Amino acid sequence: MSDAGLDASSVRRRILVHGRVEGVGFRASCARRALSVGVGGWVRKRADGAVEAVFEGEEEKVAQLVAWCSAGPPLAAVHDVDVTDEQPTGERSFSVR
Repeated sequence: MSDAGLDASSVRRRILVHGRVEGVGFRASCARRALSVGVGGWVRKRADGAVEAVFEGEEEKVAQLVAWCSAGPPLAAVHDVDVTDEQPTGERSFSVR
């Protein structure tokens, strides 16, 4: 995708969440939060048991979601969160993969 449709203030971050994050509603809760603040991207379960997510949008909103991932929903036990900055691609919707 070209940069023509990208907002200059947009950021994109890839998150890997490690710990007890399966079977606790992590992906659904993450998607609800992303949709409620208007951030694009996706979330999915990885084969290694981690949850991977991409958040794209206004820096403050993306930062809120990254911070939320450090704790997750009530039944989660997050041990580590890896955050990688990426080039925005213009993603506007959010999905669970």
